[in-house]
Amino acid sequence: MRIFSGIDEVESAVGEHLGYSEWFPITQERVDKFADATEDHQWIHVDPERAAQGPYGGTIAHGYLTLSLLPVLGAQVMRVDGVSMAVNYGSNKVRFPAPVKVGSSVRAGAEILTFERTTNGANLVVRYTIEIEGVSKPALVADTVRLLVA
Repeated sequence: MRIFSGIDEVESAVGEHLGYSEWFPITQERVDKFADATEDHQWIHVDPERAAQGPYGGTIAHGYLTLSLLPVLGAQVMRVDGVSMAVNYGSNKVRFPAPVKVGSSVRAGAEILTFERTTNGANLVVRYTIEIEGVSKPALVADTVRLLVA
């Protein structure tokens, strides 16, 4: 994990790849819970028997489930100390190039793209790429914006 001691250290890391999280298993139970939370019960996610006959040979995680893993996976890659608050400010771009099959594992890599000082701190754009173990195409590429408050 990369630990930054304040905003100035973060600024000096623009353009750097910061490393990877641990591998994280994608289970049918997790997918089902996400389906319940979002009321998205499409068969490709929650019906293993029907999905076995579908295009992926089994159920897949929701794209937004993959996106929702960024807080837990991202926290394994980087941390900024010396700020009063760091909050999700949004995303500039989110893409889901490959489906995440249930039973696979994913991990996140992070790269700092841009850093812009504000009156209270800084806006930090981090590109997260979620990889699927054993698959060449990523599950997710997201340029996220984090507001760091000094």
